[in-house]
Amino acid sequence: MGVWSAENATEAYIKTMNMGKRANEPDVAEFISAIAAGNNAQLMVVACAATAGLTTLGLVAASRQTGGRLICIVKGIEELHSSQQALESDANRVEFVVGDAQSFLSNEYKSADLVVIDCNLENHEGILGAIQNRREKSTIVLGYNAFWKDSWVWSKANSHLLPIGEGLLLMRVAGKCETGGRRSGDHGGGGSGRRGHWVVKVDKCTGEEHVFRIKSAGGGGVRA
Repeated sequence: MGVWSAENATEAYIKTMNMGKRANEPDVAEFISAIAAGNNAQLMVVACAATAGLTTLGLVAASRQTGGRLICIVKGIEELHSSQQALESDANRVEFVVGDAQSFLSNEYKSADLVVIDCNLENHEGILGAIQNRREKSTIVLGYNAFWKDSWVWSKANSHLLPIGEGLLLMRVAGKCETGGRRSGDHGGGGSGRRGHWVVKVDKCTGEEHVFRIKSAGGGGVRA
């Protein structure tokens, strides 16, 4: 991933808003899309518990901005067919694979720089654990439908549970080139362990939630 691009993030956010007219979860999808595009993700992988929906469409919008690849992991042929139908023409922008998400992310796609997981997957905890080991490079991990799940509590990485949609888990896992002797779950970027944090502000008039990334001096990390 390269330098943060506010232009890419904005464009992907707006495109996902327009796509949201066909589905019911625009807040999560828009945020994920903006994170992926703003960080110029080149290999995005989403693991779906059922039929791919607006979250995947948001990543399609991001991939158009960055020129990156989008992989969608589904658990069976039935989910593959229903996902292709749900995404309509946008399915042409997605590389579908069928099988075990944990295995794929630990092997074929361990170099992904952005991973999105549906926490409704039965083995989502195992998937999150696998992602935090032996990463080829820094990886942004987003888990949606994270409320009422324990994933963010036991996570090795410093994770944030954001009150967006049904809960959005966010973490950043350092890759081999960043660890420098630290365990892979530690935050990379920025010396002396400096890192930022997320701030959620609610507009009292409209009820809209605004999420900001506050960075410490010299710190690295995901931005929005």
